[in-house]
Amino acid sequence: MDKWILIDGNSIANRAFYAMPPLTNSSGLHTNAVYGFTTMLLKLLEEEKPTHVLVAFDASKITFRHEGYSEYKGGRAKTPPELSEQFPVMKELLQSFGIAQFELSGYEADDIIGTLTRLADEQGVDALVVTGDKDMLQLVSPKVTVAVTRKGVSEVERYSPAEMTERYGLTPQQFIDLKGLMGDASDNIPGIPGVGEKTALKLLHEYGSVEGVLEHTHELKGKMKEKVEQHKDDAVMSKKLATIFREVPLTQTAEDIRYSGYDAARLSEAFRKLEFKSLLERLDLSGAGAGEAEGAQPAAELHTVLIAGEQDAGQLKALLDALASEEEHGLYIEAAGENPHTADMLGISAAVGGAVYALAAGTLEAPFAEPLRAWLADENKPKYGFDTHKADLALAWRGIPLRGVKFDVQLAAYLLDPTDGSQTLSGVAARYGLPAVQADEAVYGKGAKFKVPDEETLLRHLAVKADAVRRIVQLQRAELDATGMNKLIYELELPLSRVLAAMELQGIAVAKGELQSLGGELERGISEAVSRIYELAGTEFNINSPKQLGEILFDKLGLPVIKKTKTGYSTDADVLEKLEPYHEIVPLILHFRQLAKLQSTYVEGLLKEIRTETGKVHTYFRQTIAATGRLSSQFPNLQNIPIRLEEGRKIRKAFVPSEPGWYILAADYSQIELRVLAHISGDERLKEAFIRDMDIHTKTAMDVFGVSAEEVDSNMRRSAKAVNFGIVYGISDFGLSQNLNITRKEAAQFIEQYFDVFQGVKKYMEDIKMQARRDGYVTTLLERRRYLPDIKASNFNLRSFAERTAMNTPIQGTAADIIKLAMVRMDETLKERKLKSRMLLQVHDELVFEVPEEELELMKQLVPQVMESAIELDVPLRADVNYGVNWYEAK
Repeated sequence: MDKWILIDGNSIANRAFYAMPPLTNSSGLHTNAVYGFTTMLLKLLEEEKPTHVLVAFDASKITFRHEGYSEYKGGRAKTPPELSEQFPVMKELLQSFGIAQFELSGYEADDIIGTLTRLADEQGVDALVVTGDKDMLQLVSPKVTVAVTRKGVSEVERYSPAEMTERYGLTPQQFIDLKGLMGDASDNIPGIPGVGEKTALKLLHEYGSVEGVLEHTHELKGKMKEKVEQHKDDAVMSKKLATIFREVPLTQTAEDIRYSGYDAARLSEAFRKLEFKSLLERLDLSGAGAGEAEGAQPAAELHTVLIAGEQDAGQLKALLDALASEEEHGLYIEAAGENPHTADMLGISAAVGGAVYALAAGTLEAPFAEPLRAWLADENKPKYGFDTHKADLALAWRGIPLRGVKFDVQLAAYLLDPTDGSQTLSGVAARYGLPAVQADEAVYGKGAKFKVPDEETLLRHLAVKADAVRRIVQLQRAELDATGMNKLIYELELPLSRVLAAMELQGIAVAKGELQSLGGELERGISEAVSRIYELAGTEFNINSPKQLGEILFDKLGLPVIKKTKTGYSTDADVLEKLEPYHEIVPLILHFRQLAKLQSTYVEGLLKEIRTETGKVHTYFRQTIAATGRLSSQFPNLQNIPIRLEEGRKIRKAFVPSEPGWYILAADYSQIELRVLAHISGDERLKEAFIRDMDIHTKTAMDVFGVSAEEVDSNMRRSAKAVNFGIVYGISDFGLSQNLNITRKEAAQFIEQYFDVFQGVKKYMEDIKMQARRDGYVTTLLERRRYLPDIKASNFNLRSFAERTAMNTPIQGTAADIIKLAMVRMDETLKERKLKSRMLLQVHDELVFEVPEEELELMKQLVPQVMESAIELDVPLRADVNYGVNWYEAK
């Protein structure tokens, strides 16, 4: 049975270019779009096993559509040269694959594919269209499925007629009408102004087509009727422009797109030229063509050695000899469970030379394995691993040190694509098109079904992981070099992971009695709040039940209904905050909720987290979660203790030094993000405020309102503060209006006034958006990248979010980098000076230490000195230091 795959070449290449990090080969040729396109193509060939394949390209920018509408696609930015140069390479590679490619002057790739799908329909052949453009959905039929890429080119969303009905409630033909009504900004198709997808769908569900809407204009009302009447010609023209032409005069036949497989030697040569080493290995082409690929390990030569006990001592020696003679290897250490402090160590594997060695945790701890433990602990023996931070902790709790980590695949994957929150080894391997690494859930099960398999199955799974690590290391090194992030990984993130592990093992002491006493206080406060709530309600009810609470507030007390849900009245925090002025019961309910959360999450929760053998809590700082570069605290989360509420601040009283007579010392950066903004934007007014050590919010109020410092009142300063911090996060007039409880118009005016005064900030915001559109990413001062695939999206919401991200990432990300740098420097300083003081926590812009009394005065000077000199900006950094007998007193 024939099966056709028809690929929209321009669309997929474009998607791949913006989804993949920049890659170049040794000759400087950009290859990221080609690489992304190729991995997608290989996946299609493997999974679909097509009999016919075609890649269609646009022949030129001018098509027959321009004859009727010269502005067609007029708003599109010029194709970046880094992408343009890859199209000839891609076409040459397709020849190596033996895959047909068509293009025809005056027509688009859509039209070529549309014509071929018509032939597929007529001949009863199954066809799969692969594209990044939903315009192709009009081609869907019982024989034609359209797959639209999501998340770059790694995932697709398939549409059959049934999916079209389920997703849109439309036939494929009506999708053209949808475009006619709402237009398409990416193609500069006007549509009817003000009609978005939601409105267009509503009109089509009622009237069926553009023509149907125009025939029933008299039934429309108000502005909608006016818009349709004014722009009916645009709607008709837009529908015509959006219609794929399915009668392209192709001279080729179905036989011309038949796919018979690739010539191994020819494809091998193409991959070598492009330096796609992972793809050579994936297709086992390392030995094909002219000579062996340098450093490639043919899959057939790789074998697995399972070390099960002392009888395998000879194999252990072979592993150590291989590690001693060959620096390149892949190390994988398995610890089951998210929390490394309680994780169950399962085993270790290492890929080196022509083999992969694996042994279980119990074997690693056996006396005969002491040389391997010594190798793990030797700072001078380099290790190349995956999630070595977690491995470090899991090993340390078993008394096995891990030192000398020189590369971490998970950290590198995070730097190369920080928006991928999972960063699992199976996911990273798939990203590089490597042989599949079975997901842990498939091997161990999940949740209650978790079960460690028999030893051989376990060790073979770990062996595959170590092999993947070794393969990935070289690929990532090249990418980090190409993207300019070598310093970031080698001088910041890798050293930081060792600093964090040491902090986490040290832990922070908790005064259990203090925490229990605070719990008692909270219980009394909760009881008093409940009694008063019942009194005001005139009855007892379950305050935690949204249904019962809604009945009390809205039915019994008659408060205005702000929002409804499918199950009744909404009583979420936003709703209650809006209802506060209407009845005194509302602030009491909010207070009750706050106290209850403190009691359950932070008192009872922390008591459970105290480790019996140390009397401390040992948090876990994740480096690969937040796309901004910020650390995330888990098990327990010590970054989210609410300190705006006094009862929340008191929880910090329970955090104490672990040694008698010591102090807790805390130092936090003052307004670091605004200082970074002053540096990056170069705004003279902002810089002046920080250089002169003025109160930045008062200074902003003075400049925006045109008053003297003495004339700035509390409301002015509050407004200025909201805008200052809002600017860092790309605040909108709506967001500011919510923060300050003013109208959107007033908020918009205030933002406009701010930008009129701070021209440097305004220019930075515009420039960074332009740069993001040009490059597809933004960077911090330390070259950390954040890719923005939606920066050119036609969807306004997606594009706006990407623009806000472009504006705030260099600020927030640089602030995150600075405190990380300060931590690495602080750790070095403590070791160089042989001080007893210990760094315990990082909480946002704050570092927390425990300090012996004899070092207190030195640390009060040393900590801010290191923090303030972490990086040189055009404005001074400032760190404020406090100390006390507990964390509460140190603030």
